[in-house]
Amino acid sequence: MAGSLAGGLAAVLVPVLAGCEAAPPPERAPKPTAPLQVPPKPVTPAPQDEAKASEDPGPKCPEGGFRLSEGTGDAAMGLRVESVRLDNCGTAPITLNGYPDLRLQDKKGAPVQVHVGQGSNGITTGTGFDQPGQKVVLQPGEAASFGLLWRNLVTEVNAPAVEGWFLDIMPAPGRPRQVLKLTRPVDLGNTGKMGISPWSKEAR
Repeated sequence: MAGSLAGGLAAVLVPVLAGCEAAPPPERAPKPTAPLQVPPKPVTPAPQDEAKASEDPGPKCPEGGFRLSEGTGDAAMGLRVESVRLDNCGTAPITLNGYPDLRLQDKKGAPVQVHVGQGSNGITTGTGFDQPGQKVVLQPGEAASFGLLWRNLVTEVNAPAVEGWFLDIMPAPGRPRQVLKLTRPVDLGNTGKMGISPWSKEAR
């Protein structure tokens, strides 16, 4: 009888012990992942910005429909030759006839006392300055030029040498005056005179 009792207890304890086995450890939570890095989109210029850049009109045409600019110069043995160019940047023809009306100014814009004569003004010969002036008609986009001639000489010890840095020019009667700032001065010394050539049309 004792054997059967022991067998019964064993039968009861086996399932109980089996149920008391240690449970498996819980799974670890996954580590947080870094946020996905999305590269920024390249910025492209707006079409209207490109259109504005391509439609830049450039410098505005001055009053009177023309623009003056300093041309090429030459200096040899005290003899100076300079040129001034006029561009028709307007919408109507410009008529030039003969010589421009020119006044010389110093660095402060004050008038320089100088005799401006048509042609070479007795300064030298063989320059082409004494050719007769002719009528020149400039269509929009065309240009003409005239020359300046002088000597850089000091003939009197007590007379101060003068320089002109601005040209106040009326290209033709009825046209507005325009002041041109020079990068090279009209260094007259104390000769007191300058010659100008007539207008001539520039080749395209």
